[in-house]
Amino acid sequence: MKKYIRYLTEKDQTPQYGVLQNDTVTELAKTPWEEVIETDIKFNLESVRQLSPVEPTKIICIGLNYHAHVKASYSADEAPENPLLFLKPTSSIVGDGDDIIHPKQSERVDYEAELGVVIGKTAKDVSEKDADQYIFGLTCVNDVTARDLQKKDGQWSRAKGFDTFCPTGPHIVQNIDYTDILIEGIVNGEVLQSGRTSQMIFKIPFLIAYISSIMTLYPGDLISTGTPAKIAPMKSGDEIEVRIENVGSLKNKMA
Repeated sequence: MKKYIRYLTEKDQTPQYGVLQNDTVTELAKTPWEEVIETDIKFNLESVRQLSPVEPTKIICIGLNYHAHVKASYSADEAPENPLLFLKPTSSIVGDGDDIIHPKQSERVDYEAELGVVIGKTAKDVSEKDADQYIFGLTCVNDVTARDLQKKDGQWSRAKGFDTFCPTGPHIVQNIDYTDILIEGIVNGEVLQSGRTSQMIFKIPFLIAYISSIMTLYPGDLISTGTPAKIAPMKSGDEIEVRIENVGSLKNKMA
């Protein structure tokens, strides 16, 4: 199982990609979805600053994709007939350990623990049976949401789109069976969200086929696949962890 990170070094403030094995980072010559070419340059993990591992052209998110979340939602009485898509701006991305900023426009900001799918090659009108061929790897995502603004606006661009509202990382992993893995949202050490990907209403291959029938997906694009039930607000000083079985642990604090 390979892990890919994006990072800065003390001497070079240009973001680089690397392969992480144990605590050793091996620099790559290109972005990993272009071609995995390992160089002779190596670092200890503690000596680099990790960034979000993704640089997508777009972030496509799926709303109301777990039955339990639908039941607890104010915005729907039943599961959607088709995937409910929305976009987050790339300016919302931050990495592991970065702060989430509470915008002054909102009185309630919630966490949402989600599995992120990173696209590995250009995808247009992909079939469901071929969808796995277009997945580069998986990562953790926190789809941070200004819940009061989501309800007020009736559409989700503002509520989902603030800077720092898409923590992602800390790495991308490959060759994981994603069909039934545990997703947890943990606040200050307490597990508040818990669900399994097998409980998704729309499964990942279907999502890739559906989205690619609407818009072309490019290498590095990120699909955030929806959150289990029991979302809740965060307050200043809270540490929020998105922990996904076999994928990783993403931690951020609410500033």
